[in-house]
Amino acid sequence: MTRITVTCACCVSATALLVAAPSTARQQPAAERPPVTGALAPPERREPAAVVTEAGYRYDDLLWENDRTAHRIYSKRLEQAEPPSGSGIDSWGKNVRWPFADRQLRTGDQHGYHGEGLDFYNVGTTRGAGGLGIWHDNKLWTSRNAVRHRILASGGQVADFTVEYAPWPVDVDRKVWETRRFTLPLGTHFTRLVSTISSDRDAPLLVGIGIGKRTTGQGAGELTVDRAKGLLSWWGPQDGDHGRMAIALRVAPEMIAEVRSDADNHLVLLRVTPGRPFVYFSASAWTGGEGNFQRRADWDAYVAGERLDFRPPSP
Repeated sequence: MTRITVTCACCVSATALLVAAPSTARQQPAAERPPVTGALAPPERREPAAVVTEAGYRYDDLLWENDRTAHRIYSKRLEQAEPPSGSGIDSWGKNVRWPFADRQLRTGDQHGYHGEGLDFYNVGTTRGAGGLGIWHDNKLWTSRNAVRHRILASGGQVADFTVEYAPWPVDVDRKVWETRRFTLPLGTHFTRLVSTISSDRDAPLLVGIGIGKRTTGQGAGELTVDRAKGLLSWWGPQDGDHGRMAIALRVAPEMIAEVRSDADNHLVLLRVTPGRPFVYFSASAWTGGEGNFQRRADWDAYVAGERLDFRPPSP
């Protein structure tokens, strides 16, 4: 495993999900959280659940969460309302076992702490926590926001849905389009993603999956790369009294072509055949949230130690 403290944009060379909790062999310090600025409306039930929500009141944002982590992606309606908007994955901190993201977003102040979690991760036009693009001519070519979605399961043991991204250009040479399935069960920080990228040409693709740089606090954070495990793990900088966010990617090691960076993202490049699905995983955690990860080493150990299934679904 290579531990890298990232201070510049230089390159770095180099459904069966786990359900094991992180190791707590040594006592963790208590989580620190920002001051509460007004409580949320109470939840209907204070029980763990994995949910997907379409926020029609907020440009059709898609929210998904379980008992440990919460996320958001953006839909087509947001592109005109809040440009620039992109297809990166947003991550929220949460410190309760029950769903909170929909109630948080309805306040109109999702960036504030109302006692159950908050969104201080600024995905912007980066790839955020596991968005992707096509690497071509030393550049990442990315889609716009999701155009369609379908919720497959919500409210129980697993959050499961699919999204579609409309065709986008890769230079002047070709077009690609994508369908992606997101699956998040209870008991893990990892979302399983199954991506199928189609194209108007049969030539293989280099797909870059990223973790956004400078998405919280000041500075680029710290990156751990373990190519043998197909792991990129990012420990974000302290962001005032908000704490830190931690992000990780896991990919099938045999698919890796290169691990590198561009101006906005840490990237792992995969060799992909158009029309053939491939699997990768994205995880996030908040130092004020569930899991109580207070040290970079503990986060790295957790994300490296999970048993993940990279087998694509059968046709």
